[in-house]
Amino acid sequence: MTQITSMTPMVPITMPAIDRLPDSLPANGALSPEAPIRQNLLGLSLVELEARVVSLGLPKFRARQVWRWVWRHGLTSFDEMTDLGKDVRQHLASHFITDRPVVTRRLQSVDGTIKWLLRFVDGQEAETVYIPDHDRGTLCVSSQVGCTLTCSFCHTGTQKLVRNLTVAEICGQVLLAMDEIDDWPAGNPDRRLTNIVMMGMGEPLFNYDNVATALKIIMGGDGIAISKRRITLSTSGVVPEIRRCGDELGVNLAISLHATRDELRDELVPINRKYPLAELIEACRHYPGLSNARRITWEYVMLGGVNDSDDDCRALLSLIRGIPSKLNLIPFNPWPGSPYVCSNDARIAAFSKRVMNAGYASPVRTPRGRDIMAACGQLKSASERSRRQKTGVVTQPAPGS
Repeated sequence: MTQITSMTPMVPITMPAIDRLPDSLPANGALSPEAPIRQNLLGLSLVELEARVVSLGLPKFRARQVWRWVWRHGLTSFDEMTDLGKDVRQHLASHFITDRPVVTRRLQSVDGTIKWLLRFVDGQEAETVYIPDHDRGTLCVSSQVGCTLTCSFCHTGTQKLVRNLTVAEICGQVLLAMDEIDDWPAGNPDRRLTNIVMMGMGEPLFNYDNVATALKIIMGGDGIAISKRRITLSTSGVVPEIRRCGDELGVNLAISLHATRDELRDELVPINRKYPLAELIEACRHYPGLSNARRITWEYVMLGGVNDSDDDCRALLSLIRGIPSKLNLIPFNPWPGSPYVCSNDARIAAFSKRVMNAGYASPVRTPRGRDIMAACGQLKSASERSRRQKTGVVTQPAPGS
């Protein structure tokens, strides 16, 4: 296990090369100094879009018209925005794009789960997963390319952090999924995408500003309008940002817990060495808006012979006592080279029963998409291997990662 002496803050990313495109690219891929830069408006809040539209000499109300076409109806072409005059459409198209990420691989499971590997403007890739159920459809969204946390049971933890995703790239995952599952216009009572979980690749609280801006856009009533009650942000325990998340976003909080002793959690979730269990639990006790109607979800991956004993269960119940909680027991999803195995069904059932007898909801997450490389980061790793075999090119991590 690699020893981590400190958790390095995320390296700031220069956005123009990622969220903006020239009208055309030269054959060698280099940007010409004369090429007009068009901004991806998926990365702008309504207030920011209004300011940009006014700066282009257009009336402020044009921004709200564009906003509804993009965020309520899912349009990608200004030519389709019929309440805008031709000159206005051309003017906007010369300054803005509404591009989604590009799908490089799409896998669909026999259980209906869809997993996309998405490529961004700079060639980096991340995963997005749609999980349909009988009463909901949940989209698992990534916040970073790679991850800096090296959690030993997580496949993404085997990948170096490359960079944060931008606001446009986070929002683009949601819009692309809605395109793919034909879920426009937004706000339909029979909508297929009902819930969002920030549980994809990366640690969302290490990219808090971009994640927060993206979620505010997605929650906005003039657009996709997914309620904060239907959005869950999962963190491995970036304690300083937990309260800020509750104060500013008010979304549901999930904690990637997985162990009840610091010694074990140091191994499974190495950020615990910086923010140990006592600090994490204290931050959760004071999460804004916490109540029996709005509980913290404790995610607990079931690792055979590691964290699944009766003693582990008793320690878990003691740890969260007094905190409005529910537990999400997650059967480990094996991946090639993993040092762990999943707890057997009988052990998981016994663990769950003890938790429920203590008065907590304790659903066992039904494994989804196991036939399509469902483990977080697994599809991206397969893509990286294929690319190395073909080109010998290796993705470069962010400096200091």
